[in-house]
Amino acid sequence: MNFYSVRAIYLFEMARTWRTLLQSVATPVISTSLYFVVFGSAIGSRMVDIDGVSYGAFIIPGLIMLTLLMQSISNASFGIYMPKFSGTIYEVLSAPISYVEIVVGYVGAAATKSVVLGLIILVTATFFVDYRIEHPIWMFSFLVLTSITFSFLGFVIGIWADGFEKLQIVPMMIVTPLVFLGGTFYSIDMLPSFWQGVTLLNPVVYLVSGFRWSFYGVSDVHIAVSTGMTFGFLVLFVGLVWWIFKTGYKLKS
Repeated sequence: MNFYSVRAIYLFEMARTWRTLLQSVATPVISTSLYFVVFGSAIGSRMVDIDGVSYGAFIIPGLIMLTLLMQSISNASFGIYMPKFSGTIYEVLSAPISYVEIVVGYVGAAATKSVVLGLIILVTATFFVDYRIEHPIWMFSFLVLTSITFSFLGFVIGIWADGFEKLQIVPMMIVTPLVFLGGTFYSIDMLPSFWQGVTLLNPVVYLVSGFRWSFYGVSDVHIAVSTGMTFGFLVLFVGLVWWIFKTGYKLKS
């Protein structure tokens, strides 16, 4: 493993974050804070508790998960798309570094940004809603695992996209609706039995449910199933990245 090359890619991507703090950090934090104000403080105070948890506290894991997924995908996809767009990807591919080192550098930087952002939002939530974390180690593990998993997906999207508009298709038109319909603002036990079954087809349900369990010890899906699904997504996305480099898909043309 050429750690020098990994470090160079990683630091280059992290430096881009510090140059765009308003867009990379401030914007998602402010956007999520508005959810806390509207749904947590204003509407949440008039809602009944869900599974013994106040409504404002109940939605915190889902909102953090929304930000994690969006930022992990966006950071990783933009990070690898820009070298393609500018043509510098060929310099990276011809350098004496392996594909593993390239992926670790880009995915590692994207995941780090997402984890830091998730922790900032977690701290920000304390100003609006009272909440607890019953399993902090599990919470942090889910935070890191989800960030890494969807940074791999973002890497795949960045390779696949041939225009800036395509970078936003998956996060905005697929991931966001899945998060909103995945139990972020409600428990799926509140739905009729038919729609409960339909909702369980939504993969984001397992991510939100597992993350919420780490906070309050309550979940819509067993924690083992949530963990297994998260690792399953990780294996799937890693496999896609491996296939891309094996075939040279949109890298060698």
